[in-house]
Amino acid sequence: MPAQWTLIAVLAIAVAGYFLGRSRALSGAGGDIRQLHSLPGYYGYNVALTGLVPALLVLGVWSFLRMRGVMAGGTLLPTLLILAVSLGLTFLALSRTGPAFRARNAVERGILWLLIGAASIAILTTLGIVLSLIFNTVEFFRLYPAADFFFGTVWQPSFGGGSSLGILPLLWGTLYISAIALAVAVPIGLFAAFYLSEYAGPKFRAIAKPLLEVLAGIPTIVYGLFALLTVGPLLLTVFGPDGAGWMQGGTAVMTAGLVMGIMLIPFVSSLSDDIINAVPQAMRDGSLGLGATKSETVRHVVLPAALPGIVGAILLAASRAIGETMIVVLGAGAAARLSLNPFDAMTTVTAKIVSQLTGDSDFSSPEALVAFSLGMTLFVITLGLNVLALYIVRKYREQYE
Repeated sequence: MPAQWTLIAVLAIAVAGYFLGRSRALSGAGGDIRQLHSLPGYYGYNVALTGLVPALLVLGVWSFLRMRGVMAGGTLLPTLLILAVSLGLTFLALSRTGPAFRARNAVERGILWLLIGAASIAILTTLGIVLSLIFNTVEFFRLYPAADFFFGTVWQPSFGGGSSLGILPLLWGTLYISAIALAVAVPIGLFAAFYLSEYAGPKFRAIAKPLLEVLAGIPTIVYGLFALLTVGPLLLTVFGPDGAGWMQGGTAVMTAGLVMGIMLIPFVSSLSDDIINAVPQAMRDGSLGLGATKSETVRHVVLPAALPGIVGAILLAASRAIGETMIVVLGAGAAARLSLNPFDAMTTVTAKIVSQLTGDSDFSSPEALVAFSLGMTLFVITLGLNVLALYIVRKYREQYE
């Protein structure tokens, strides 16, 4: 029996167990709900969960082992084992069902363990990702010198051997594009947040804020195509050979930075808007009552009170910009170079991670393992920005009543 049919059979047993457990509890109490310790539904849920959860765990382990190739052969024996576990535990729960059984306590305890399991899965997944990066990074540095990787200024991978895998050009491109994106997103996002919070009327805010947040829901591949087909050619007409002569092609740092900045506007504006709205209205009223104008109140009262949260929002947007891939791949080009010209084509760490793991690569070679080292470096940078943002918010956050 395939795994999907086994799952359907286990779910059917659970549904049947719910109704059997509920009816058994009612019959034991002679139909009088007042004689039951818990509501009838709790008895049904106890039977259903008792037979369902362990069977699903066994099914998940079996599917994982088959996927990894550890278990081979027919599916009859594992299917019978899963069904036996489900039926056996269901009948065990039914035998314990009675008017005096504390079904509600058992169900709530079971749900608590399910919630703990869900939280543990998230934590263990993060731990697994970090460990996979660490192990492959260590393997890479056994094959390639760490000093050449961190301080090298040339990125020229060659699967035939003799590669130069210096990360500095990639880090420079990543930070350069992110800086341009933040230079676009931060002023526009903050001005939009202050206008919507302090100046806009309720009707305009109700329309403008959702429209602004639509930008956050657009897929990044769409932004990449917008950079490739619209922003790049537009900049080329102004700064290209027929214009200022600074730009040689449509893919450039400025192209990716401008489009990424547009993508980051809702991140900055939405977070800043929530932070500004958290400033108590009494502080505004006090400032206005002392004779300050609206703009003076915003500059001298609201902005200082909301500044720690705004800085945290900007740092979170920066970590989002550093991890962006599709806009960079389509808008910035693939050249790894150290240049101050924003109209040159460059690339980032994320783009090279994609390129190094694309195609038929030998994962025992430095040219493939370097992707994990790039990912580990990017992980450390973004983690540091997130920790810094949380530190600033918590250290300088004002508690208002």
